[in-house]
Amino acid sequence: MNRRNFTQLAGASGLGLFAGATTFASTKNTQLKHVFNLPYAPHLGMFKHHAGKDPIDQLNFMADQGFMAFEDNEMRNREVSLQQKMAATMQKRGIRMGVFVAHKIYWRKPNLASGDQALRKEFLNYIKEAIPVAKRVNAKWMTVVPGHLDLSQNMAYQRAHVVESLKQASTLLEPHGIVMVLEPLNFRNHPGLFLSESPQAYEICKAVDSPSCKILFDIYHQQIQEGNLIPNIEKCWEEIGYFQIGDNPGRKEPTTGEINYTNVFKYIHSRGFDGILGMEHGNSRPDKEGEQAVIDAYKKVDQFI
Repeated sequence: MNRRNFTQLAGASGLGLFAGATTFASTKNTQLKHVFNLPYAPHLGMFKHHAGKDPIDQLNFMADQGFMAFEDNEMRNREVSLQQKMAATMQKRGIRMGVFVAHKIYWRKPNLASGDQALRKEFLNYIKEAIPVAKRVNAKWMTVVPGHLDLSQNMAYQRAHVVESLKQASTLLEPHGIVMVLEPLNFRNHPGLFLSESPQAYEICKAVDSPSCKILFDIYHQQIQEGNLIPNIEKCWEEIGYFQIGDNPGRKEPTTGEINYTNVFKYIHSRGFDGILGMEHGNSRPDKEGEQAVIDAYKKVDQFI
């Protein structure tokens, strides 16, 4: 018998859950929920062929598979009533809320790097509006992307502009215990963005010097951008607040590409990471078989203890 399943059975027996024959008969054919070592967070649509289109049904399916977290980039744009229903479901099923995107991202033109006061004010207004969303869904983290480079300015000036905007945003977030996580994005998928490497994100977080400004270390992006994953994670560790996952090439589930996710997850777990690891990738195969392949892949790479 699998050690984890045995531990669960022993614990249940100690609580008297198998004291009666009737109780045992009603549960003996029920498959025990898988217990992951780390809180991997799926997103809506990842298991739609199993769970259907309804977000609540999808959350329940995730919980049934043993996933302990969930992330939703579009949460701030959802109806308040749906946010409340999703929050209630997550609380009931023991699911932690991961990141959502806090603001409008400028993919093609300078934003925070420009120093434009109107764009800074717009960004800070988005942060203000994201705070009640975070509270409503019990989210600790929100994603921030500083936007495109301003090629008309020296990089040092751009860095100063970004740091100042993030300092002001941190002042808004700190009283609520909410953390914006800065996501460096790779040059291939997102050419021309200001923030692309983990050392750069580390330097900015040190300059902002706030518990509300940390790094979102997306393993897929950083494999493309800089590689050397575990040493870079180690160097940035004290400023990392959140991870995201995707294999390379393809940005699909672990085991479909070149990244040794078992070793990466083993290292993250060994450091006592208490955040969330978002499954920000697609499924390598369609339909129910592809969804089951995602679940099986995480069970496989999670076997490091």
